[in-house]
Amino acid sequence: MSPRRADTGGRIDRLKTIRFTFDGTAYTGHAGDTLASALLAKGVTLYGRSFKYHRPRGLLTAGVEEPNALVTVLKGEVREPNIPATMVEIHDGLVAISQNRFPSLAWDINAVNQLGGKILSAGFYYKTFMGPVFGPLKGTRFWMFCEHFFRRAAGLGSAGSAKDPARYERMNAFCDVLVVGSGPAGLMATKAAADQGARVMLADLEPHFGGSANWSEETIDGAPAADWARRTVAQLAGRDNVRLLPRTTVWGYYDNNTLAALERVSDHKEHPGKGEPRHRYWAIRAKSVVLATGAFERPLIFPGNDRPGVMLAHAAERYANEFGVLPGERIALFTNNDSAYRAAVALKKAGAAVVAIADVRPELSPEMRKLAAEAEAEIFAGHAVVATEGGKALSGLKLQRFDMANGALIGDARSIHADCLLMSGGWSPTIHLASQAGAKAEWNAARQAFLPPEPTQSWIGAGAFTGSFSTAEAIAEGRAAGLAAAGGQSTPSMLPTVEAVPGDPDPAPVFEIRAKGKSFVDFQHDVTAEDVRLAHREGFVSVEHLKRYTTLGMATDQGKSSNVPGLAIMAEALGKPIPEV
Repeated sequence: MSPRRADTGGRIDRLKTIRFTFDGTAYTGHAGDTLASALLAKGVTLYGRSFKYHRPRGLLTAGVEEPNALVTVLKGEVREPNIPATMVEIHDGLVAISQNRFPSLAWDINAVNQLGGKILSAGFYYKTFMGPVFGPLKGTRFWMFCEHFFRRAAGLGSAGSAKDPARYERMNAFCDVLVVGSGPAGLMATKAAADQGARVMLADLEPHFGGSANWSEETIDGAPAADWARRTVAQLAGRDNVRLLPRTTVWGYYDNNTLAALERVSDHKEHPGKGEPRHRYWAIRAKSVVLATGAFERPLIFPGNDRPGVMLAHAAERYANEFGVLPGERIALFTNNDSAYRAAVALKKAGAAVVAIADVRPELSPEMRKLAAEAEAEIFAGHAVVATEGGKALSGLKLQRFDMANGALIGDARSIHADCLLMSGGWSPTIHLASQAGAKAEWNAARQAFLPPEPTQSWIGAGAFTGSFSTAEAIAEGRAAGLAAAGGQSTPSMLPTVEAVPGDPDPAPVFEIRAKGKSFVDFQHDVTAEDVRLAHREGFVSVEHLKRYTTLGMATDQGKSSNVPGLAIMAEALGKPIPEV
């Protein structure tokens, strides 16, 4: 077996071997792997270099929100940069390369930027290169001279100039109900609307429908959640009034319930079928929309949180349960909420050693202590991670007692040997489509997250999108949303029964651990917590100015994991609550 591939588990096809290359090195994976999971299975920890400091970066997530592992995919002379490795389905002949490094990913000469320290802080180019007079180089002329060198040193992937031979299509579609997201909430909404006779379209950006059911290890109606999802999808596929759109990202919500979507038709194939386009653009006009887009897990902000080997807890759970890959052999967890404990149990079952769980909360529920015992992990309640150790891979971390009431660190630090650190800083519902539809998001103090606004168009939310993070709630809300969207009457009905690990969905209001070292908020643009405070000291106190001065949330991931922690740090600096910022 490969270094990190578990002997059993996962929903990949272990009988089908796929060959591909990354940075010129040949690798193998299995059908169902992403580029990220296949490389992780081979023990690869280094996937990219950061935008400004060229720090080594590993996987942070397992989905579309990945900020670190961006690659360029080559097909002949055509190159497409800045694709998350977590979203690239491997196929025979796939060729991918890393980005933003010279001469190689392991040895990047621009890593010397890490020695720049405060010289390269937020807005350094405005303050240093706009205005100084050096002989004939006056005012902006000096910047224009330097700009060429900065553009070569920074940036992400390079776009190609070869003509793209692929074919692209445009489609118009009309339906009664469009369901966005195919987790338990989305599947139940689709089924409920279809049962009413409505014409339904179901779109999901992943290649397989089911969402979290594919890796949660919960049971629904007595069967594994993944089996329940597959059975439900098979039933929907047999309905004449249901159209299923996998690998389809719904990215725009416009007036009159018009939505835009992009279907990746053949990116996952070595050779497209005859007459098959590469991508298909959909303009969808729906009478009603069900938004079941889920939520993104947030990182915690602490020194060294960007080191390869530090990733989100739910990502590690997904790699273990869906792909049969362990993110490490000795795993520690750092959390402010209950959801990380489920990941600890999943990784223990997959064969990893869970050595420690650090929780900023001083008191833990009996249920969480029971889960930690099941994972055979030592609990450090009222502790925080204050540093990580290692170079291009994690080798250890340091814990210190933490007072959640005032954010103070107490006593001496304790070292823990681990090659993987999982963190969980709470969850942010994926509400961008609702915001595009035309209303302001609402802050929920209990969830420590922005929840969707009151609808201004004909849409209904369900599941984690609304802040309801349990599968049982998602199923109930999904059915109700599907019925309402189709104009049906809500009648008492037996819902699928769910057996799941209990947990409190509300995180502790802790976003950052202030200690010595660089603590990253925006991983892709190298924005640190100190950069946010610097923006405050220099008078950039509005969110719009903060974003432009620091570039927080302006990278290809659009701040999916960084915006809320960044707002929290600015709110603390201003002495205001987050919604006022």
